[in-house]
Amino acid sequence: MKRWSALFLLLLLVGPGWVWWTKPAPLAAETHRQEAQPAVGHLAPDFLLPTLDGGQFRLSDQRGRAVVLNFWATWCGPCQRELPALQRAAEQFAGLVTFAAVDQAEPIQQVQSFVDKFGLTFTVPLDSTQAVGERYNVRGLPTTYFIDSAGVIRSIWMGEMNSILLAEQIANLLR
Repeated sequence: MKRWSALFLLLLLVGPGWVWWTKPAPLAAETHRQEAQPAVGHLAPDFLLPTLDGGQFRLSDQRGRAVVLNFWATWCGPCQRELPALQRAAEQFAGLVTFAAVDQAEPIQQVQSFVDKFGLTFTVPLDSTQAVGERYNVRGLPTTYFIDSAGVIRSIWMGEMNSILLAEQIANLLR
């Protein structure tokens, strides 16, 4: 019995020291960085696309501002119905939020005619090969990513949005 008591006392005294001595080293800060991927809570994957107006759109250039990244096409009925709401929001949040409507694999003339008809003034990147759409796992149109000023995806909406839903999502980005 004395032997077990002595062993218990030894473990009681030595055990906490052993746990402290053998604890794993803290992870470096860089190992905590999230890899860019199209998922909520992760950095949005960067891309560079030509724009309808002849310029270029690089997502990482938008850091410091919230981004509403919408994937759409002219043939998509829900896209046609939600684009006016996106335009109104782009006007309302000008200077605070960047709006980019990434067209999926359509001829530039067709996209330009559509943009003119709807009076869209926000940036329209052209994803002619749908490589960015595939990278963002776009499975249906419209699909919208809400990205905060640090480049982190805060929410994803698949399907048509109305003005109220859009305003709520943007308000969450600007908090």
